[in-house]
Amino acid sequence: MASNLVIVESPAKAQTIKRYLGKQYKVKASMGHLIDLPKSQMGIEINEVFKPKYITIRGKGKILSELKKEAKKADRVYLAGDPDREGEAICWHLGRALGIDEDEHCRVEFNEITKDAIKAAFKEPRKIAYNLVNAQQARRVLDRLVGYNISPILWKKVRKGLSAGRVQSVAVRLICDREQEIKEFVPEEYWTLIAQFSKDGEKFEGKLQEVDGKKAEIPNEERMNEILSKLENATYKVHKVEKKERKRNPNPPFITSTLQQDAYRRLGFSARRTMRTAQQLYEGIKVSGEGHVGLITYLRTDSTRISQSALTAAKEYILEEYGEDYYPGKPRTFKGGKGSQDAHECIRPTRTDLSPEKIKSALSNDQFKLYKLIWNRFIASQMAPAKYDTVAADIYAAGTMKFRARGSQLKFPGFLALGHEDQDKDEILPELKQDDLLDLEELQPNQHFTQPPPRYSEASLVKTLEKEGIGRPSTYAPIIETIQTKGYVIQEEKRLYPTQLGEIVVEQLKEFFPDVLDVDFTAEVEQGLDKIEDGEKDWQEFLYEFYEPFEKQVKTAEEEMKKIELEEEQTDVECEKCGSYMVVKHGRYGKFLACPNFPDCKNTKSFVKELNVECPKCQGTIVERKSKKGRKFLGCNNYPDCDFITWYKPVEGKKCPKCESFLVQRGKKEQVLPV
Repeated sequence: MASNLVIVESPAKAQTIKRYLGKQYKVKASMGHLIDLPKSQMGIEINEVFKPKYITIRGKGKILSELKKEAKKADRVYLAGDPDREGEAICWHLGRALGIDEDEHCRVEFNEITKDAIKAAFKEPRKIAYNLVNAQQARRVLDRLVGYNISPILWKKVRKGLSAGRVQSVAVRLICDREQEIKEFVPEEYWTLIAQFSKDGEKFEGKLQEVDGKKAEIPNEERMNEILSKLENATYKVHKVEKKERKRNPNPPFITSTLQQDAYRRLGFSARRTMRTAQQLYEGIKVSGEGHVGLITYLRTDSTRISQSALTAAKEYILEEYGEDYYPGKPRTFKGGKGSQDAHECIRPTRTDLSPEKIKSALSNDQFKLYKLIWNRFIASQMAPAKYDTVAADIYAAGTMKFRARGSQLKFPGFLALGHEDQDKDEILPELKQDDLLDLEELQPNQHFTQPPPRYSEASLVKTLEKEGIGRPSTYAPIIETIQTKGYVIQEEKRLYPTQLGEIVVEQLKEFFPDVLDVDFTAEVEQGLDKIEDGEKDWQEFLYEFYEPFEKQVKTAEEEMKKIELEEEQTDVECEKCGSYMVVKHGRYGKFLACPNFPDCKNTKSFVKELNVECPKCQGTIVERKSKKGRKFLGCNNYPDCDFITWYKPVEGKKCPKCESFLVQRGKKEQVLPV
């Protein structure tokens, strides 16, 4: 009979850990948090130094009762929550609920779910780390103070169902500020000049870099024509040739934020999809011949540290698979970013011998793609750099015009041999030497206009939040989802746009809660939480410093914030129930049409964008729709009478000259869609 009880957070994790512990251990799952602040009220005794009023989460009472029963039967209870603030808080709550002495060494912590890591953790259990718990409590109480004080004001003054958050509101502000930059942006004209040269029949190009010893700045066509006139009948002579070897080093292994960014860029994964899939890989996958195996280290980390055993394993793999030339001679180490915590390792595979291709059959499509991304990035981080031979030639014309031609060629692939990174394109110059005279094939003046800053994508928003020190990487996925669910932001063509509602809420919060919306202040709050975790600051004192000025702002907002009437975008679509013209609303899954007479008339319809393309089946109109998972597809407006659908975007107004079907855009080519 099992004499030890081990409590983890999820059943998948429990199943994996169970393999490594003997029959003396029973492993149960808490299913995440069991105890938290109540949803129906603030749940904080502000006058009692911000004392939280914790309760058992609704629906979790049965799980807690079962764990209490099992704990009574066990000789010893081990608490094995995730190795972070939230995991520590879960263990603390469980310890109190199960009556475990606060001095008991009951906490086991591991960064990866492997046999060695589990065995080592159970050999050295520790006490609950109260600094970690206090940092979590401070964060939880702080977010509750912000949310439960500001949200009711927004309900009264703007619209029911709105919410504000310490990090989510700053994220919306960033998106709104970027939109304002784009609106105010005034494009500026500038020109560049490319020269097409040839030597002994080999063609190459150079770009004008200097005019009269200064950087070539060409603001308009008039200035461009002046330069072109000076180049008429000019000779082009090689002034200097530099040949060098350039090294390209691999990127560091992933941390949470860089994994989210790269998975978005390479795989098209949202932040939530990335974290969900990474959680599955961490908790364990059933692999043929291996049982349940935790395939990656803990997914919530901002450290690029790599354990010695992992460095050794990577070295052995590289030497065996690629040879000595592909290993840099000593392990690579990487510096963490500003404010990064070094408690955990980077995100890496737990076993280098389990390559993605080897276990592909055990993984879902998403799991395989993400595991391959993580595995390749880690192995590459320990490989030799790629080496390029580079050539730079300065070419003078008309005495004072300097063109520069550049060339490069890969001579040793190094980490690029893994094939996971984009390889720099070879640009080979002919053999050039000083004083060579070149033939001019063509001068190509090009007009350009400066571009506004791009709208945020999920990846670039994550990058900015991390750079500014706002929130924690583990919170980015739910934040991005929340700001869309609440209708503050919509995502179109993978870009985030603020809605009218989002802009109005940000303006109100800027006026009445400037600290909550201030990027620097929000970053300082994160630094304060880190100080609590390090034992350098008292968590209740930290909350008091925040709450004293915040309370005054709440009172001012309640008294002075004006009620906002949101304008609704009217359409020419008639409500078939009451005849009114329907209006555009924003919901969790984007735009939809609703009757303006709600609640008397509750009619709603899908919002569809019509394209100038005829349905090849019934001659109806092709419209843009969304699947339940939010993916865009195209179908006929006569659905359900016509069931024509396609994933590919039609080329508006064009038909195939051979068969009259419409053309679709697939990559960079226009192709005929079979119907």
